[in-house]
Amino acid sequence: MGEESRIPLVTTPKARMANKVLKTPNNNSGVQRSTQIKYPVQRLTYDGFVAHYYAYMVKVIHEVEPTCFEQAVRNPKWDNAMDEEMATLDANVTWELVALLEDNKAIGCKWVYEVKHNADGFVSRYKARLVAKGYAQTYGIDYEETYSPIVKMTIVRTIIAMAATKGWSLHQMDIKNVFLHGDLQEEVYMEQPQGYVDQTHLNLVCRLKKVLYGLKQTLRAWLDKIG
Repeated sequence: MGEESRIPLVTTPKARMANKVLKTPNNNSGVQRSTQIKYPVQRLTYDGFVAHYYAYMVKVIHEVEPTCFEQAVRNPKWDNAMDEEMATLDANVTWELVALLEDNKAIGCKWVYEVKHNADGFVSRYKARLVAKGYAQTYGIDYEETYSPIVKMTIVRTIIAMAATKGWSLHQMDIKNVFLHGDLQEEVYMEQPQGYVDQTHLNLVCRLKKVLYGLKQTLRAWLDKIG
């Protein structure tokens, strides 16, 4: 690759000065080797990134995600995202509206917003997710056993090594709202989602039939479903 075709680095005088200090001989001559900092904090800047990645970061930072429903409401892109989420939950028959008995309690829920980006930094989609406030659940009442299995890095490295050795192609995919297909065994009641309260049944709550993100038993219910 010729010099004229290389992507230029975006640097600043401050970054160049930090690099100059780091390259000075005997800079840490009076400090023991075990106490030297291998990656000083002054190296952790955006200045050394190539131009196209710097442009990517600018695009990502430009899109501000709402932190609450009040910030997102009446914005068409987030209204559409919430409508899409509610349509998915409706099609999945996630809950039914019932009257809350005196012995039961209803946990809350909230909207969480995220901007999905493509590899070039442009917006792929606006995602709104309804999350249950699982921290308000009570053990023995609306949840029992919970567990969260993880993949060991040894397995991941083994698969990558096998693929590299045998010339296999590796692919990944994202299943939309995959956890929401888990069946809920416990009796869990939740308040109606903000912005989507049934005006003809204001006093009713949602009795969950399927799990939602945020519930303590979400992972267990999903693994029971596929197991």
